[in-house]
Amino acid sequence: MTLSEYRVIDGHNDLPIAFYELCGYDLDAYDLGGSVPALNTDLPRLRAGQVGGQFWSLWVPQDEHAVRRTFEQLDFVRRLVQRFPADLELTDTADEVEAAIKAGRVASLMGMEGGHSIGESLGVLRVMRALGVRYMTLTHNNNVSWADSATDEPVLGGLNEFGEEVVREMNRIGMLVDLSHVSADTMRHALRVTSAPAIFSHSSARAVCDVPRNAPDDVLETLAGNEGVCMVTFVPYFTSQAYVDWVAGAREAAQDQGLNPLNPENQAKLAESYGVPKPQTTLADVVAHVEHVREVAGVDHIGLGGDYDGCPEFPVELPDVASYPVLFEALAGRGWSSEDLDKLAGGNILRVLRAADDVAV
Repeated sequence: MTLSEYRVIDGHNDLPIAFYELCGYDLDAYDLGGSVPALNTDLPRLRAGQVGGQFWSLWVPQDEHAVRRTFEQLDFVRRLVQRFPADLELTDTADEVEAAIKAGRVASLMGMEGGHSIGESLGVLRVMRALGVRYMTLTHNNNVSWADSATDEPVLGGLNEFGEEVVREMNRIGMLVDLSHVSADTMRHALRVTSAPAIFSHSSARAVCDVPRNAPDDVLETLAGNEGVCMVTFVPYFTSQAYVDWVAGAREAAQDQGLNPLNPENQAKLAESYGVPKPQTTLADVVAHVEHVREVAGVDHIGLGGDYDGCPEFPVELPDVASYPVLFEALAGRGWSSEDLDKLAGGNILRVLRAADDVAV
């Protein structure tokens, strides 16, 4: 079985910031309609990967310019779609996504990666939604004043009163609550507050790879009761425990050298000083997460959020957006039914999106 009968709707792709870092959003500098080896994403590889829908991530640094820079990324996505009207279509609802896929175009949606992008303003949140942003990740790597991040020192133990207000307003306007990047306590708190299905746009299972960015089993169980979706990511540091353990050892070995072990340019030096070769992250690692989320949350609550162009490396068999058929073939070989693969590919996230469409005002 191949992916030919499905179209993946992926929850998270960092092409906007990657393209900015490559050429400052200059669509004339690199033709995404052809091969762009410097990136994980271009239109030929989206086609090869059978991608029917893509949430483009709007991520910017957490500083005083965050709101402006988020609008600039939103503008880039709009210009990207306008540049390739035969291949991409800007979509806002589940019905529009399905229509774009039926017409042979990649449905293009947007998600803000971090609550810092609204500048602590519900007004900005509402304007972002009006301009087509369909989810917001409550935090990125650092806390915001109203929510704790998974990778920062906890301050609130979840959300404060304004954080609860943000979640409720997102529910009201039909913006999906994204729990990737938030602390486990923030996950639990937001799931208590939200009245609509929540998502993890690009997270994996903590029971398989024990890092704070991944979802614990109790959260996955609660997410199932919430009717939400965990979109499994391919990032090695969130996927492979062997990779995580290697990074920990390499960091210790690198302390005196001042080298970042996550930077590929440093890894040869680190392997030499650490004395342990970096392990490869593989398709099997990703399969383990997909199957664990299915086992704990159920097949109705799983999707895919590769995080392409948001990480310097990926599993060896899944190097770019053309790789999704490799994963589906592996799962089919492990007994996944056509119905289950359809839910994983996009059926589940479409259900969540449609639920938000129904409550939006």
